[in-house]
Amino acid sequence: MKDWCNFQGIELQFIQPGKPTQNSLIERFNRTFRNEFLDVYLFENIKQMKNYAEVWMWQYNNERPHSALQYLTPRDFLLKYGKITLDNAHDFPTFQQNSNNSNNKLSTKHSIFECA
Repeated sequence: MKDWCNFQGIELQFIQPGKPTQNSLIERFNRTFRNEFLDVYLFENIKQMKNYAEVWMWQYNNERPHSALQYLTPRDFLLKYGKITLDNAHDFPTFQQNSNNSNNKLSTKHSIFECA
């Protein structure tokens, strides 16, 4: 990894020893991603994994209740506090599926994944 980063011009920065809270948010996400995605699915190829990851990310950002949002979904949280209304909820950018996934079928209620 170090060689690849040097080749790409990326400077690695590490958290200070004994200061795990410097990286707590990403560690929390990494644990969630590992437990809810990587440990759950088997992938036949990288393209399939990327497609599944996009669907999972959309669900995570739009339909999954978040403890930081009083265990509401992001949409419900925004609706509850008047940041969006039902009339314009579809205009909020994170509630739209990534256009690169137009060939995939997304059914977030039942977690159906179809990858090309």
